[in-house]
Amino acid sequence: MEKINFSVPCLFGIEGICADELKRMEIENVRAENGRVLFEGDMHTLARVNLCSRYAERVHILLAQFRALSFEELFQGVKKIPWEQWIGKDEEFPVKGHSVSSKLASVPDCQKIIKKAVVGRLSAKYGKSWFDETGSRHQIQFLIMKDQVSIMLDTSGEGLHKRGYRRDATEAPIKETLAAAMADLSHVRPFSTVIDPFCGSGTILIESALKAMNIAPGIRRSFAAEKWEVIPSEVWSVERERCLDLIKRDAEFQAYGYDIDPAAVELTLANAKKAGVEKRIHAERRGIADFDADFERAAIISNPPYGERLLDIEQARELYRIMGKKFFKRPGYSYTVISPDDSFENSFGRSADKRRKLYNGMIKCQVYMYFKNK
Repeated sequence: MEKINFSVPCLFGIEGICADELKRMEIENVRAENGRVLFEGDMHTLARVNLCSRYAERVHILLAQFRALSFEELFQGVKKIPWEQWIGKDEEFPVKGHSVSSKLASVPDCQKIIKKAVVGRLSAKYGKSWFDETGSRHQIQFLIMKDQVSIMLDTSGEGLHKRGYRRDATEAPIKETLAAAMADLSHVRPFSTVIDPFCGSGTILIESALKAMNIAPGIRRSFAAEKWEVIPSEVWSVERERCLDLIKRDAEFQAYGYDIDPAAVELTLANAKKAGVEKRIHAERRGIADFDADFERAAIISNPPYGERLLDIEQARELYRIMGKKFFKRPGYSYTVISPDDSFENSFGRSADKRRKLYNGMIKCQVYMYFKNK
């Protein structure tokens, strides 16, 4: 099979982080775009990115891109795609997608046209007019943006942020991919000590541990494409073995989580055990007013509760004022805090050394980074 084109959607603001990660995997022709990263590869690339990417939301095979102003153009563009290379005669192929600022605005109508085109192509290739679709699922995705059509196959199944360790969570948890991005921005390394004074479900601590130890985030879950007939099973076994070989078991990393809610502390420890990093993560009940750290060096990474999530605005800002007093400048320490409050720095008491706009779900946030000690 020729080179495969891929597209991975990611959270807005971390496209560059995601692209750099793919380049470290020795993947070819990586290009970051708004909300996604494009690249090329083979079946092993498909498996590797699903297993190893900390920042991608899904791995899509990008089958075609073309312009369509009419349903006939959409039909013909989809029918040209060699679907038989991917979908067997008994396999399932549902269609879903989005249309934004395009002449073909009706998503249900676009779904019907795309489905009809795929059926037409496969009927001609397999000599059958009806498909039971009882086999493995090949989710067809489409995006029509300003009349430009992208047709894709989703290889992941459940979103890649679902690592498998967080079946339970506290209210308003941070997304795993965002927590991983914050660990990256905080320069978490195998020798790092990480502290989260609002640990909640433990997501930031766990993602930091996975990064520090180079544990593939998808190693404990399965993917839709593992069931595809077109992909040899040994591709997945080879890539999983590669992941295990790359784990840094001698990493010195340790993480400490605090939360005023004892249920959150228990949940952090339970999730850490599910993720296989329980020996690296410690948690106890402690409020922010009692925060203290006596390590030589530490990265404090936090997603404190705020108005749009749990507290009213004034309560949140009072938390920020306490944090500003507790998170004082000291050699070897850095502080990374995410918040949607544009006046965070005023409440915290000093301007960030660096800021970065990211999205926590649909909420626009800023990541405030403090690392200068003078």
